[in-house]
Amino acid sequence: MSRPMTIGEKILARAAGLKTVASGDIILAKLDLCMGNDITAPLAIQAFYKNGGKKVFDRKKVALVPDHFTPNKDIKSAEQAKILREFAREQKLLYYWDQGTCGVEHALLPEQGVVVSGDLMIGADSHTCTYGALGSFSTGVGSTDLAAAMLIGKAWFKVPPTIKLVFSGKLLKDVTAKDMILTAIGRLGVDGATYRVLEMSGSAIEALSMEGRLTMSNMAIEAGAVTGLIVPDKITRDYVNKRAQRKPRYYTSDPNAEYEQIEVFDVSQMTPVVAKPSLPSNVVPVSKVRSVVLDQAVIGSCTNGRIEDMREAAKLLKGRKVSPRVRTLIIPATPGIWQQANDEGLFDIFIKAGCIVSPPTCGPCLGGHMGILAKGERAVATTNRNFVGRMGHPKSEVYLASAGVAAASAIKGRLAAPWEVRGKDWQKGQKK
Repeated sequence: MSRPMTIGEKILARAAGLKTVASGDIILAKLDLCMGNDITAPLAIQAFYKNGGKKVFDRKKVALVPDHFTPNKDIKSAEQAKILREFAREQKLLYYWDQGTCGVEHALLPEQGVVVSGDLMIGADSHTCTYGALGSFSTGVGSTDLAAAMLIGKAWFKVPPTIKLVFSGKLLKDVTAKDMILTAIGRLGVDGATYRVLEMSGSAIEALSMEGRLTMSNMAIEAGAVTGLIVPDKITRDYVNKRAQRKPRYYTSDPNAEYEQIEVFDVSQMTPVVAKPSLPSNVVPVSKVRSVVLDQAVIGSCTNGRIEDMREAAKLLKGRKVSPRVRTLIIPATPGIWQQANDEGLFDIFIKAGCIVSPPTCGPCLGGHMGILAKGERAVATTNRNFVGRMGHPKSEVYLASAGVAAASAIKGRLAAPWEVRGKDWQKGQKK
């Protein structure tokens, strides 16, 4: 009789051709997909050739996404993108996007059905953990690991322990998945789940849309986790089945599976929060930082650049103006999201409010382009990291928040909760 396993252990066991695995086991597993971007893939391609590479192991299982500096911001970034473009053409890769078709990788791949439930996938980007929302064991690796994966289609893994996060209760108005995951990271700390799987469950997770779940899994790495897994349900199947370019595999965790730790959260007690500089775990209620004046607001990224985030921001910005002191950037994460936001009239709202609408790009999230901060400037952003110098000058500051908080803050010119914009006082708004 096989031992009970978590969803993560089941995916690893299947990929390794084993009946069971347990925490601490070392396995060699077959990969369903490997991915690189315009920062990490050039190094991987160089290592690929250096180690005698001629052909990738499977042209249908290697994806390249030049999203960090799209459109290219300078000669160096153009050269980086050129390396990807030429490699993709030479190898006849099935999954390569460029310029007008390219979006932020961790929004684009789920949307396109390139990653599916049950996959074992690695990406040379730390936020590859995002696809755990689909029930895929997906994790970030270094560029040399990607090179090896492109050569042989396999990777070594040490089976990680699993921490279970249980979210119960019903979210209050203006409290979002971003607030849920920031609150969890605030409790765990940035190293509280180092080389662990975060398995997220509970009635509040089940009530989230796929967009919200992708936000949750995206930030698992900010607690040090390998991936952030959510057991697939009807919402997952409805999302994946109409997009999947390969047959999904739907796994669940056994009822008596072993967890290293279980943390329980009552979301009905949560409030809109921000992560103060310079760690994602430095989490406080927005009510504690309303005096923080801002210079920039960014609504986008692989964390919160989806259509729900665009709509959330538009509801607050409609008929209002952003503060003249706050540069407000709206960055839809993929061309599909961009088109949908445009079709719904959201861009008209944003532009009339005084915002800047950008093509899909990672842009300012990593201090790349399209919104770099100067010395002493402060930004509120729907991105996932607020490390020192993350968005520009080492003496700039970034506050992480939901799309609603970012939009409200852009209007007020300081950190603010959405209900402040709607004209409700703080206490009344907090109860609704």
